[in-house]
Amino acid sequence: MIALIAAVSAGGIAGTLLRFATTNWVAAHWPRHFYAGTLAVNLVGCLLIGLLYGLFLHKPLAPVELRAGLIVGFLGGLTTFSSFSLDTVRLMESGQVPLALGYTSISVVGGLLATWAGLSLTRF
Repeated sequence: MIALIAAVSAGGIAGTLLRFATTNWVAAHWPRHFYAGTLAVNLVGCLLIGLLYGLFLHKPLAPVELRAGLIVGFLGGLTTFSSFSLDTVRLMESGQVPLALGYTSISVVGGLLATWAGLSLTRF
């Protein structure tokens, strides 16, 4: 269990630092397009989670520390959007398209509303 926690922690640190570096670099070079760094890490994270998930499906004997370190740790630190995207694709692939659409709608709209609500709480 210690090795698993260490792998997830190390991956999380690496992913977080990469997101931090990417978003700051983009903001410094294209301040009007500050969001592009977040978009980039989200899209790259989605590509990587699809790739890793597919690889680990075909290599189920890959150590759990490697799988969790990369998917939960690194990609979790890089972006949570990748996990959301994988969950949605898995729902669609299992034939649960209406649930996938509902999950997507609630996640996006709910996330935006929750962010707005949190921000609004600071403005009184």
